[in-house]
Amino acid sequence: QLQLVESGGGVVQPGGSLRLSCAASGSTLDSYVIGWFRQAPGKEREGVSSIRSSDGSTYYGASVKGRFTISRDNAENTVYLQMNSLKPEDTGVYYCAAFRGTIVPWSPGLYDYWGQGTQVTVSS
Repeated sequence: QLQLVESGGGVVQPGGSLRLSCAASGSTLDSYVIGWFRQAPGKEREGVSSIRSSDGSTYYGASVKGRFTISRDNAENTVYLQMNSLKPEDTGVYYCAAFRGTIVPWSPGLYDYWGQGTQVTVSS
């Protein structure tokens, strides 16, 4: 059973940076798409970025494109989300999730495995 653990959240000022990690255990990520999602209070969970482990293809939501970078370290079985130029509207709980397959779903309901989430707060 695949298990995911996020880390790296915290409090940062606007314009700052954070790097989130999603460490996987129980299986390698070779056959999975890994997605990062976030949820702000009172809002629905939204897709932020995803990466297809088989070929490294990456995808970004419009609100984060150019500021966030998703990457993977196969040796560490970990996916990262580098977040730069953070804005207050980036605040929320960030989750990583895994979908077994080659398509890259954007809907959180299609992902099979989820981490517990890590809080990101962007505030001055």
